[in-house]
Amino acid sequence: MADVNRGNRPLSPHLQVYRPQLNMITSILTRITGISLLVGAFLIVWWFIAAASGPEYYAYANAIITSWFGDLVMLGSLWALWYHALAGVRHLVWDTGRGFDLDTVAKMSWGVIVGSFALTVFTIIVI
Repeated sequence: MADVNRGNRPLSPHLQVYRPQLNMITSILTRITGISLLVGAFLIVWWFIAAASGPEYYAYANAIITSWFGDLVMLGSLWALWYHALAGVRHLVWDTGRGFDLDTVAKMSWGVIVGSFALTVFTIIVI
């Protein structure tokens, strides 16, 4: 291996170096919501399996799903679904080569955040 002076090389940038930017936060949230949607999906699948297993097990699963914790998880899953969908639309726009100037990126990021909350509230009102 070559003799390399590793002591004089700059350190890799770290989160402590960068100030969090809106686009960075929305990108991280897109990944988090994608993973968290699995939790809600597993909970719903478990509820369906319980319904097919019998009335006693269904009553147990239904009690958990309809509890305050289940309602909170389902509300979070609903918001995550809308957020992830809107962030996906934003990425589809970026795939066309549009919307990369900083002003448009900021507007689209705020649109994803505000839109996800608005669509969540709208869905709750309609349903």
